[in-house]
Amino acid sequence: MSSTQKDQHGARSQRSQEADKPHRRKGEKTYTCDECGKDFTGKASLKHHQVIHTGERPFSCDLCGKTFSLKGHLKRHQLIHSGVKAYSCDQCGRAFTQSGSLQNHLVTHSGIKAYSCDICGKTFSQSGNRNIHLRIHTRHDVYCCEQCGKYFATDTQLKRHMFTHTEERPFKCDLCEKTFKSPRYLSLHQQIHTRKRLYKCSYCEVCIYIVILSF
Repeated sequence: MSSTQKDQHGARSQRSQEADKPHRRKGEKTYTCDECGKDFTGKASLKHHQVIHTGERPFSCDLCGKTFSLKGHLKRHQLIHSGVKAYSCDQCGRAFTQSGSLQNHLVTHSGIKAYSCDICGKTFSQSGNRNIHLRIHTRHDVYCCEQCGKYFATDTQLKRHMFTHTEERPFKCDLCEKTFKSPRYLSLHQQIHTRKRLYKCSYCEVCIYIVILSF
């Protein structure tokens, strides 16, 4: 057999071996995680996912030290420090660094509260808020006000509450110099100056503006 014939025979043999392999359709998930059973279309995607189970967090933020298992998560986190909030709510003007955060926020305007507390029945528009609320009942990882003994699920909520015990009003409006006890109340007040519609009556189509008299 000549060298040319050998080459042709080898090529046919290789094509035959490829044909004998199981045919994998495009988009088919053939790689499975041994830990949780989740399927992936590529080996790289599987390895990318498995970092979640190892607990390894090799990517850290230079500004605050927070660590992440994936580089993409670190980049998304760093937007917080940049101060750039490119995604804003058309209904209230609140801005966000990530589109996902905006989508979660928009649920609050829909009025739909699909998540309820099994203990007290309080309803929430987001499951995360419901889960945070549950800490109040379990007394797990909660924050207590030393003045009145009231419990809060987050440190931010406690700090906001503490202003109710003082006359301090550190947040001032740049346009009218009115002062407020929390940045949230200031933000709501400032929408009066921009004349943004906050709520609209579904029965009479009258637009309602929130006017904060005193907080």
